[in-house]
Amino acid sequence: MKTLEELKAIREKMQSQVSMREEDHARTRVLVGMATCGIASGARPVLNKLSTLVQENNMTDRFSVTQTGCIGLCQYEPIVEILEPGKEKVTYIKMNAEKAEEVYKEHLIGGHILENYTLGSADIK
Repeated sequence: MKTLEELKAIREKMQSQVSMREEDHARTRVLVGMATCGIASGARPVLNKLSTLVQENNMTDRFSVTQTGCIGLCQYEPIVEILEPGKEKVTYIKMNAEKAEEVYKEHLIGGHILENYTLGSADIK
């Protein structure tokens, strides 16, 4: 059984995650495909990693991390889309928690797109 203080701490943490997931088109939006195919492919650890990094680094004023439904590219799941105001959408494919951390550091913080992880790098026929 958890103490009242532990329950309050859990509640506060979860409320900050929920408020961070609200849409705000002034911030960079990070969308993680969480339809059945995305979840089955491992999208939940990707979503958790990105949410945790944004929160732990106090970046909720710059980035919103949200889940979305089917993106329509099941064979490339887990998928992360980055929507920066005034820029073209970047779609990262076949993500995992480690790649998500790289995307956070290099793309979101550093401003450098990791081309080898994008949909453009896929051999689409």
